[in-house]
Amino acid sequence: MRINRPLTYAAGAGALLAVLAFAKSRVENKLPPMVIAESGLIRTAGDLPFRDLNKNGKMDVYEDPGQPVEKRVQDLLKQMTLDEKAGMMFYSPVRVNKDGTIEEQPAKDFLSSISPVGVKEIDQHHITHFNLFAVPAPDTLAMWYNRMQKYAEKTRLGIPLTIASDPRNQGGQGIFAMSAKTFSLWPDPLGLAAIGDEKLTAQFADISRQEYLAVGIRQGLHPQVDLATEPRWPRISGTFGEDAALSSRMTTAYINGYQGEKLGPNSVAMMTKHFPGGGPQKEGLDPHFVFQKGQVYPGNNFKYHLIPFEAAFKAGTAAIMPYYGVPMGQQNIEEVGFSYNKAIITELLRKKYHYDGVVCTDWGLVSDTKLGAVNFVARAWGVEKLNTEERVQKLIDAGVDQLGGENLQEVIVKLVKEGKVTKRRIDASVTRLLRLKFQLGLFDNPFVDEKKAGDLVGSSQFMKAGEDAQRRSLTLLKNDDHVLPLAPNKLKIYIKNINPKIAAAYGTIVDDPKQADIAIIRLQTPAYPIPEAKGNFIAGMFHFGDLDFKGQQLDDILNLEKTVPTVVDIYLDRPAVIPQISKNAKALIANFGSGDAALLDVIFGKYKPEGHLPIELPSSMEAVRNQKEDMPYDSKDPLYKFGFGLSY
Repeated sequence: MRINRPLTYAAGAGALLAVLAFAKSRVENKLPPMVIAESGLIRTAGDLPFRDLNKNGKMDVYEDPGQPVEKRVQDLLKQMTLDEKAGMMFYSPVRVNKDGTIEEQPAKDFLSSISPVGVKEIDQHHITHFNLFAVPAPDTLAMWYNRMQKYAEKTRLGIPLTIASDPRNQGGQGIFAMSAKTFSLWPDPLGLAAIGDEKLTAQFADISRQEYLAVGIRQGLHPQVDLATEPRWPRISGTFGEDAALSSRMTTAYINGYQGEKLGPNSVAMMTKHFPGGGPQKEGLDPHFVFQKGQVYPGNNFKYHLIPFEAAFKAGTAAIMPYYGVPMGQQNIEEVGFSYNKAIITELLRKKYHYDGVVCTDWGLVSDTKLGAVNFVARAWGVEKLNTEERVQKLIDAGVDQLGGENLQEVIVKLVKEGKVTKRRIDASVTRLLRLKFQLGLFDNPFVDEKKAGDLVGSSQFMKAGEDAQRRSLTLLKNDDHVLPLAPNKLKIYIKNINPKIAAAYGTIVDDPKQADIAIIRLQTPAYPIPEAKGNFIAGMFHFGDLDFKGQQLDDILNLEKTVPTVVDIYLDRPAVIPQISKNAKALIANFGSGDAALLDVIFGKYKPEGHLPIELPSSMEAVRNQKEDMPYDSKDPLYKFGFGLSY
């Protein structure tokens, strides 16, 4: 499915390239007001205005929107120095000051302490790609973005910046869902898969696209199309579940919603990850960390994990990100991390699939990072003995175009000067990176409307759409005696992990479950410390370990269920093992990032639950341990099967 979308001003000033119709018709002779206001480089060639990015007083081919993209790319490529080309091959994290300024300020929190100031990276390393972590309010972020683009104009060639982000619209608690705050809140991708509606997924992506464009985010470090075949893996909430066909349908709608029918000034480019599928992690441990380096395929099911990526290729994903893991026991594939792996990047991705978009590594494959007292070791799995230069060379030889989270421009320059990497090879990667910037319209108008950003991002219309999706994604698993929906405003309710102010609109809240007619509690799939993660606070943020409730926590839940009829809602960032809880619950609901109001609206019958499980729920931890990590629907006698879901 493709989205045919008219170019709109509201989507962000990048969309104003539509006004530059003179580029094709040579009729218009005025640049959009936003460009005139923001850019100090406006010149005219005859009666045609243009941005004089290299400040030479004439309209070069790369500055002329009327020229084909490939000609513009080659013209600029010829003008770039080796240092400038090398700088383009890195995606650097960036610090965003809370007041929207771009000058260096003392780091006030953890995220800013690990993120360099952007202007330094532009000056010192010729960086033109940055990814965001913590951000201020939308209008302030838009202000920062415009200031950064103005600063980039001052560079020798005026190459505009590409700003990227991990997901910012997820209502769940996944570690890789960036703080949403004022962005519209939707279910996790797992929740979109639970709904299973391509039109809804495309609508989500289209709304998020508009919010991204309003603040200058032009690339999404998503979708995550890994298949959730190993239930203990901490990153399942960001996937579309374990079924390749369902994931493929969601992937297509998702990419089309962000990118449109083809990449253009209204698009947010997608970086689909993690090729060739990050789901089959041994015992669910994640290769962000030194204690887990290998992906395993005991069911010989490597090809199954490629299916969603095939859908992404067909949809025209702008970029691909490989994962950290090492493919274990695969014929003719070296046992080194996927980005270091020529058999994966060049032979499989480039040659077999004929993929010619950007390939960017996951973050931090070359350099160790000091995070407080923790030395976060580079994820150079399988090539640990190589030095920095050898690692960069192997990545480039494997076929990647860009290194995520690194600033090693001088290393690439040195490799070229020493003849270890050819200029032609560097030009191939820089061509892909420049092509994407031109396709996105960044060279013609990179600026956004700061005044409109605050009104558009998280608008009431967008928030309502997200809340409706939260309701639709709720998945009813059990409804004994048709207890749901409950009658509003007629019951005494005991609640746990629910905002009392919100719940008070549905009934009388009591503090003692013995006085209640019904209890409504919210749970989350358990997570437990693992010995391997001891001393690493980053690893402690990942949800590892068993999936069942234990000890006092389980006893408290079961005692409540025996005291009063109980409606149990459980947030599934991973499949939960809940046979006893399910048996004793009066009703059971799975959620994938729905707020209290959305949940209560469904429980009290304002809306019907529509979700169906995109993952199966195992019946025991023994069944989990006996599963094959690469196989879907591989749990013996699951408590709830893939696709299960009730309604009223």
